Amino acid sequence: MAVPADFTTLDISGKFTMNKTLSDPTDTILSLQGVGWLKRKAISIGTVTLSIKHYKDDSNVEHIDIDQTITGGIPGTSEVRVLDWKEKEHEDHVFGNIISKARRVKVDELDVPFLKEGWTADTVENGLIQTHGESNTPKSGAVWIAIQTWGVEEIQGERRYVRHVKFTGPKNEDIQAKLIYDYRPYYFVSFSFFGYDDTDPMSL
Repeated sequence: MAVPADFTTLDISGKFTMNKTLSDPTDTILSLQGVGWLKRKAISIGTVTLSIKHYKDDSNVEHIDIDQTITGGIPGTSEVRVLDWKEKEHEDHVFGNIISKARRVKVDELDVPFLKEGWTADTVENGLIQTHGESNTPKSGAVWIAIQTWGVEEIQGERRYVRHVKFTGPKNEDIQAKLIYDYRPYYFVSFSFFGYDDTDPMSL
C-alpha cells in the first residue's frame, strides 16, 4: 500500500510491513551477519511490522523510535535513532552487538550511486535518512557494515517507504538490497493470525 500523499522524510511516522514480493532477498545478508539458520527461517516466513515515531526534542534534534514486531516466535526489538551522527552502542537479539549512527543527509553528499538514486523529488529536496551500522567486533566476533538510506520512492506507480541497503560482509562481500514497505493505516487488521500473509521481512 502506498504512503499518504503528504508523507515525506520530514516525518516518517507510521506503521509499515515489508513487502516480500517487491523487496530484494536478505537471507545472504543475515547469514553473513551471523544469524543462524533457524532464526533466518523464522524471519523468512514471519512478518516484520515497524511502528515508527519521528519527532524533534527540545533542542530541535530529530529522533526516530522504531518498535519492531515479528510473527513466527521471534521477539520484537526497538530501534532508537538520534539524527546527530554520533556513534552509539546497542545490543540486538538478532544482530548482536552493534555500533550505529544516523543523520539527515542531502543526496549530493553521498558517493555511492545505489544509496542516492531513485528517490522522489521531495525526498531529494528534504534529504534522506542515513544510518550506518556495523558489528561491534570485540564484543560480537562478527565483521560487517550496513549503510542504509531511507526515503520515498515510486515503485510500480505508487509512492512507497523504501530503504536502500549497502552491505559489506566479513570477506568484503558487497551486497545491495532494496527493502520496500507497505504502509498500514492504524485501523489495518493483519490476517496473519489466520494463516494468511501478504507481506514480509526484513528490517536491518
